[in-house]
Amino acid sequence: MEEEYKNTENQENMQNEAENPVNTPQNQPEIQSNSPENTENDDIDFKNRIPLEELRQTVAQLKSELAKVIVSQHEFIDLLIVALLADGHVLIEGVPGIAKTITAKLFARTLDTAFSRIQFTPDLMPSDVLGTSVLNMKSSTFEFKKGPIFSNIVLIDEINRAPAKTQAALFEVMEERQVTIDGKEYTMQPPFMVLATQNPIEQEGTYALPEAQLDRFLFKINVDYPNLEDEVAILKTHHERKKKPLELINAVLKPEQLATFREQTRAVLIEEKILNYIAEIIVKSRTHPHLYLGGSPRASLAIMNASKAFAAINGRDFVTPEDVKQVVKPVLAHRIILSPEREMEGMTPETVIDMLVQAVEIPR
Repeated sequence: MEEEYKNTENQENMQNEAENPVNTPQNQPEIQSNSPENTENDDIDFKNRIPLEELRQTVAQLKSELAKVIVSQHEFIDLLIVALLADGHVLIEGVPGIAKTITAKLFARTLDTAFSRIQFTPDLMPSDVLGTSVLNMKSSTFEFKKGPIFSNIVLIDEINRAPAKTQAALFEVMEERQVTIDGKEYTMQPPFMVLATQNPIEQEGTYALPEAQLDRFLFKINVDYPNLEDEVAILKTHHERKKKPLELINAVLKPEQLATFREQTRAVLIEEKILNYIAEIIVKSRTHPHLYLGGSPRASLAIMNASKAFAAINGRDFVTPEDVKQVVKPVLAHRIILSPEREMEGMTPETVIDMLVQAVEIPR
């Protein structure tokens, strides 16, 4: 009788276990806890991500506007946009007739800002660029009349045709964004960007730019001849065009937007190993046997800022070694000076820059 009772009890227990399974590791319900270990993912702050979508869309619109007139020249246009975001100036070098000046004018046209053009000539005086004090006959006082440099986008055409005295007038305004006249400072309204052109072939009536001024340009962009396919496209474009080039371009970028985009560009992440990579390239340039003059700390800053801007226009909020490689030549080519022996051999600054980049280990 006792055994029969035990068997009945065991059968009831087995039935209860089947209906209410025991919390074994396989079927135990997940217990949510408020411990720090389980809430770590909830504390991730995604607000630090940089919203670059609007920036990329605006860059695409800007390129689309320029493509209405300019054939090819993709690298040229990319570097202009990078310099704009990095708050830098650009020196454009190339033989006559390859659209240096028109590209700069059209680029300025895509921005909803003030634009001025200064044609540099051998008889140009600093006051013709910066401005001068003029006597007001009514009040018998001198008033400062601003020169054409007081604009947002300033195109200086044939910059190497002005003498050293006029060139020196640009030092302060390009570096400090201000002009000092008669002891009084006049600040430039942002954005302020200088686009300068020069012809490397013609030497008569020209003056070599001093190193101090070259160092104030973020980029030096060498514009080459178009290939056969692009040459044909240029002919077709001009043949079919019914309006003047400037009439085809619309402004797509406002100053307020540009200020926001520049803030986003400055916030792009650059790791310490990338900073070391940039610094090593510059330091090696100062001791390279083929160079008489290497890069300055300003060159390091230029590479860093340009790398951030290059990453931003490609939709990334972090800098990679490839970004550095893309900007190192236009940043350094006009800053370093070859030794006389290597210059006589026909070596170019670009060749030495390739050597410098290859000599530094790429960060992983």
